[in-house]
Amino acid sequence: MTTIDRRTILASGALVLAGTAVQGGPVEAQAGPKAMFPVAATTIPIVGEAEVFQVRRIYCIGRNYAAHAIERGSDPTREPPFFFQKPTDAIQNVAVGTVADHPYPSLTKNYHHEVELVAVLKSGGANIPAEKALEHVYGYALGLDMTRRDLQNGMAAEKKPWEIGKSFDHAAVIGPIHPASKTGHFVNGAISLAINGTVKQSSDLKNMIWSVAEQIAKLSEAFELKAGDIIYSGTPENVGPVVKGDVLLCKLEGLPDMSIRIV
Repeated sequence: MTTIDRRTILASGALVLAGTAVQGGPVEAQAGPKAMFPVAATTIPIVGEAEVFQVRRIYCIGRNYAAHAIERGSDPTREPPFFFQKPTDAIQNVAVGTVADHPYPSLTKNYHHEVELVAVLKSGGANIPAEKALEHVYGYALGLDMTRRDLQNGMAAEKKPWEIGKSFDHAAVIGPIHPASKTGHFVNGAISLAINGTVKQSSDLKNMIWSVAEQIAKLSEAFELKAGDIIYSGTPENVGPVVKGDVLLCKLEGLPDMSIRIV
């Protein structure tokens, strides 16, 4: 066999393999290294859609209502926005029309509720102008930023990171996502939380110090935001403790109610 014949055969074989890979041939010809311990993606249902929303990162803003900032010992007129994160697998999905069991977590004796509007992003970027920020929002949901307050306060008093108070299993309770194309964007509207029928938190989204658009803009100065990011936009005043047996009912004008039972 001549050198030309061998080169022709090798080239032809390479083309065949390339074509096979493109058209869906053997998996080993297409895939990279396999994960040793595959981890399931965290997703949130979308109302009216068969697809689900895959969560990339969870951002939360702290002390974003003036009255809540005051009850936490802060002066809202002087404080720039600050953010913290929760792990994506802290998500607990709550279906509309149900009362979901929510486990009382370990280590705490002072477990607090914080009802919030949650914005979810379909796109992102860095240094997003506030006037363009809502273009990146896919939709909204009702959420609870559950907090082990004694652990958070203890770590804060020692000037240590307080993730242990915020970033634990089931700490990010959330209802289904409602596309903004159907609900519009939330800049005002009543938000409340009741425990066993007694209203504990009650305010209006217009009382947020930093709007959702401003939060996106500020976050994008520090992080490149992307599709799959969600933002817990802050809680009103009168956060407080829950105990086993309590039923929490969360309301936000324009969205269905969300309810959990502490077990």
